[in-house]
This record gives sequence, C-alpha cells and structure tokens, in this order.
Amino acid sequence: MSGVATGLDRIAIGDPEALAPIRGRRVGLVAHPASVDRRLKHAIEILREVADLRVLFGPEHGFAGTAQDMAPVEGEADHVAEPAMRVVSLYGASAADLSPRPEHLDGLDVVVVDLQDVGSRYYTFVWTAALMARAAAALGIETVILDRPNPIGGERVEGMPQRVGYRSFVGLHDVAVRHGMTIGEIVRLACARDRVDPAALLVVTMKGWSRAMRFDETGLPWVLPSPNMPTLETATVYPGGCVIEGTTLSEGRGTTRPFEIFGAPWVEPEALLAVEVEGATLRPLAFEPTFQKHGKSVCRGVQVHVTDPSRFSSYSAYLRWIAAALASAPSDVFPWRREEYEYETSRPAIDLLTGGPEYRQLVNARASLEEYLAQDVEGAARFAEEREAFLLY
Repeated sequence: MSGVATGLDRIAIGDPEALAPIRGRRVGLVAHPASVDRRLKHAIEILREVADLRVLFGPEHGFAGTAQDMAPVEGEADHVAEPAMRVVSLYGASAADLSPRPEHLDGLDVVVVDLQDVGSRYYTFVWTAALMARAAAALGIETVILDRPNPIGGERVEGMPQRVGYRSFVGLHDVAVRHGMTIGEIVRLACARDRVDPAALLVVTMKGWSRAMRFDETGLPWVLPSPNMPTLETATVYPGGCVIEGTTLSEGRGTTRPFEIFGAPWVEPEALLAVEVEGATLRPLAFEPTFQKHGKSVCRGVQVHVTDPSRFSSYSAYLRWIAAALASAPSDVFPWRREEYEYETSRPAIDLLTGGPEYRQLVNARASLEEYLAQDVEGAARFAEEREAFLLY
C-alpha cells in the first residue's frame, strides 16, 4: 500500500498485528463520518467483518456528523445507516453526558476509537477519546485507538498550555493549542496523567506517516470530520481561528469558508490589513452568515489566504487580528462572548480558549501583546519537550 496507512487501513487489509486486539471480540465503536479507510469504506463495515460490533458512540456533532457545534445530541438512530444498532451520544445536554455510563459499556470486551482530529487543543474529539478510555479502564475494558494523521503536521507546537483553573472540554488536560500530536499520542498523554492502567490502552499505529507530513501529503481522502471543518485549509487556520468563538465576531459559521472568513457588521477591515504576518495574506470582503453570530446580517471582514503553511503561525496571527478588530469596535459593542460555552458558565469562553485571562485583559486595556506572545512561545516550547515521552512517530 503506497502512502500512509491509518490504523483502520491496517484493519481493512488484514494486518495480523492490528487485528489481534479486536478479532472476534465484542466491540463498541467511537466514530464519525470521517472514520473511513483510504477507499472511503466506513469503520462500521470494516469492523463488522472481523468483530462482534455491538454499539456505536457518537462524539460532538454526532455519529452521523449532522449537529452544529455545542448542539446536544440525544438520539441518533434515525441518522445512522444501521438503524438496528444501538447508538449512544457522548455529547448531550450536560457535562455528565461526555463520559459513557457503565450500562453503555455493558457486555463489551473492547472499545475501538477511530476519530479524525485536526491538531488543536479545542477540537473536542481527543477529549471524548480520553474520557472513554478512562471510563472503560475503570470497568476492565480495553480501549483501542486506531491512529490517524495530525492533518497540520506533528512537528510545530504553538500556544502555551492552560494556566491553573482553566481546563474545560476545550482542553481537559494542559496541552499546547497546536499540540502537534496524533489522537493516539494525546490519549496516551491523557491516560498517563489520569493514571489509567497502561495495559488498558492500545494504539494501532499508522504506517508511513512522518511528523513533517501535512494531510495532503498522505494520499488519504479528506472527509470533513465536523460540519464546519470542510477542508485542510480550514484545519490550517483553526488553531487561531477557533479563538474567534470567544468573541462577538463571526468566525464565519454559516459561510462556506468558516474560520478563514471572519468579521462583524462594525469591523473595519483596514485595521486588520495593517497587521502583517508571515505566510498569509488578508483579503477584505463582505459576507452574510446564514446562521449563528450576525446571521442574516451583512458583515465586513477578511478572508485569510494562507500562502505558506510552513511559515504561518495561525494562533499568534489570529490573536493579533482579533485584537485589531476589537480595538476598532464602536464603544457600545461588547467584545466577548457571554453565552454558555462547552458547558461552562463561570469563566469567559475567551479565557477557556486561550487558557487564562491574560489575553482578554490585555485586549480590554488596548495594551501591547508582544510580551504575552513571547511568553506564549516559551510555554509552547516547554510543552514540546514534555510531550516527547508520548510520541509514537
């Protein structure tokens, strides 16, 4: 097989080492629409051929991937191609729904996790996998992670880990914003920190993947893992673009280029164009989101065109652009999201995303970000050293 073989690809071709932990066993599957092999065959079809597939678990957005961000998913049987199979949502109305209950795991020998991550701390699939591994281990059930590429590469690390008191479902463990890890690696880290029995977790590693690879170098098909992650370009800007969720700016949900496009009715694009960053060019535009923030209203803003991914530091770039946009906002505009965010109401969403209150405080004061961004680089470098013990490639 040329190109990269994911953990699921290894199962599909009958790799004995990959098959050993699941063949003939009673299996639960945590998956979503991107859980496909290189032929676009879904994990349900592949696992059914080699194991006793009993139950499906859906992460945020649902097993079928139909729900928008932060939309509780209560029942999914009507949206799954196998209506007779039990489907359990791991993203319901409360934080308690993020972990499976013991009855959800009853009768299983192993839980298989096959989720495509996008390489940013806030993308919740890695934390769903970590919570599943913790819950399964407590019941003596093994978890098998079918590893997949970090689509934006595994070398670069950006954005310091959270400070004390700022963990949430957009960061259950203190890790860098752009962590540069695969889902298998980051679940290994989480399980070590949670003191999960190492024997309860197995990662079926990829073949042919190297840390320098971006997704378009793997030979694998891109399937959007969530409704607003349509392309590799989206994943490229997401480490910074997702921070917009903590503001009253539109992050482009309700457009065809979410996170690449952002703005608001009151934004002055010229203020953003004055902020120069390496590896990207801004294009001013007007857009009308079809839903969510400023839905059905014409917004002014920019589209981020990444010209050199190897030089583009998404996280620091967006922190600068957001600060510039908010600095030009009218005095009657409140800059920060006030609504509940990922089950949290006691701390501002922007603080959860950036890992602490410092960024918000600096922007409110119209102060320079330079010292903060320098500390951010240092914190990311420390995490890059800490993660070494958990890397598989």
